[in-house]
Amino acid sequence: MDSSELKTTTDMAMLELDEAGLQELEAAVSRMLEYFTTMSAIDVKNVEPTTHALVTGNRIREDRTADNPDVDELLEQAADLEERLIAIPNVL
Repeated sequence: MDSSELKTTTDMAMLELDEAGLQELEAAVSRMLEYFTTMSAIDVKNVEPTTHALVTGNRIREDRTADNPDVDELLEQAADLEERLIAIPNVL
């Protein structure tokens, strides 16, 4: 990516960069492009994907029943109660 393309891209992104910022961005983009070139040279033909863009089903766990806790025991542990409701102090 040359300087004119980078300048056009920053203008389209509505970024206001001075000359130093533009040079820093140009160096970062160059490093990214070099990294992408390195990545594209890696043979991944036999690597199984870890995810898929078009997942056709949800990965959900099986529903299981559980014993309900004793409500009175839980309320005893509350710092402050109003009748049988847990009182939560205002944050604001």
